[in-house]
Amino acid sequence: MNFPRFVLARQHFPNRAITNIREHIRKELSESGLSSRIPKGGKLAIGVGSRGISNLGTIVKSVVDFWKEQGVQPFLFPAMGSHGAATAEGQADVLAHFGIHEATMGVPVVSSLDVVPLGKTPEGIETFMDKNAFEAEGIFLVGRVKWHTDFSGALESGLFKMMAIGLGKFAGARQYHTFGYRIGLEKMIRSVGAKVFASNKVIGGLAIQEGAHHETAGLVAVNASVGLDAMIAKEEQLLSEVKSWKANLPAPDIDILIVDEIGKNISGAGMDTKVINRSVNCTYNPWPELPTVHRIYARSISELSYHSGVGLGMADVVHDRLVNDVDWKPTYINSLTASTPACIRTPIHFPTDREALTNIAPTVGRIDISEVTFCRIHNTLELIDLAVSENLVPSLNSNVEVISAPFEIPWQASGDLGDFKAAAESAAARPHALA
Repeated sequence: MNFPRFVLARQHFPNRAITNIREHIRKELSESGLSSRIPKGGKLAIGVGSRGISNLGTIVKSVVDFWKEQGVQPFLFPAMGSHGAATAEGQADVLAHFGIHEATMGVPVVSSLDVVPLGKTPEGIETFMDKNAFEAEGIFLVGRVKWHTDFSGALESGLFKMMAIGLGKFAGARQYHTFGYRIGLEKMIRSVGAKVFASNKVIGGLAIQEGAHHETAGLVAVNASVGLDAMIAKEEQLLSEVKSWKANLPAPDIDILIVDEIGKNISGAGMDTKVINRSVNCTYNPWPELPTVHRIYARSISELSYHSGVGLGMADVVHDRLVNDVDWKPTYINSLTASTPACIRTPIHFPTDREALTNIAPTVGRIDISEVTFCRIHNTLELIDLAVSENLVPSLNSNVEVISAPFEIPWQASGDLGDFKAAAESAAARPHALA
């Protein structure tokens, strides 16, 4: 196959990065009235999730330090459902890989799957809470407010989802997703969140917002004393803001999207469904407002995903190394707990990038294969710097800048993709490259 030349491209979005995270958090928490919610000497359980959030270690340490200054005895716990292979050790290890452990945070990390029942919601959902967190004087959550990969609503991923699935641990996650399949995930999150709120154990949280650059763009202290409805309304507002900042793929229609890595640390679904325009049930292009993607090629699993292959099934073709890297035990646990078995189906796979792309290119409906368009991204969190085929350039969105001369794909002797940046620099050094 004759592949088109590529160029490096950069998307331009406002950068909303908070410059002094520690001072910002200190100010937010100081002005929130939260310090009066826990008596001096009281134990505070601080819940942290499993996603790859920018500056997460700094954010969590800043929260811990604030509470220690108030004379409180904080400890950290993993607010996770089935990540870390649904084991206490695995979930503590997930936090440790983000730099969150006792040596760096100065407080214990208490990881357990033990839960206490909180009773049933009006829909009949049995609700649970992490036992160690329940036995503390209060619970404070540190979580990112973001669109959810499985559904669209006014309330998606954020503190309330963490109150439900995170605090419910594996016991809760299994049941909640079962009900979510029947009644809808947003309704389930609202229902379970309200039941957890009624326990009066959650004093509030720090809502993290990220911008298009995957930068820390918002750090908002939320005090549960404002009441359930006001707390929900605040999270809905924060989610609406985040959605307006979202980065998308650089063109309205892409034949083949090359994704260098997938992983649970990148997205709960392995790949952000609202970037690739694929549902967790593998429906093609379910969101008409997003760019159309005809085929997806996934090349590897992120090292921070603990070999979970969740997201594998949303690709049309993958590299052999990705399939060989899957640890099926945590993959099955993640997928079956979330009631998304299609998301881990094994696609067509080949031993080299070249074979994978050569074989998938004729399936996009182009009579002339040289017209097939490509876009390459590192993962679905990092959408600023990317590579696109030269034949896609006329269709690029107005915020996209081409930043290199065209270059031929640098194939390694193995048949895998080489260094695109080096190939672009080499092309720039040759006058004929722009021809």
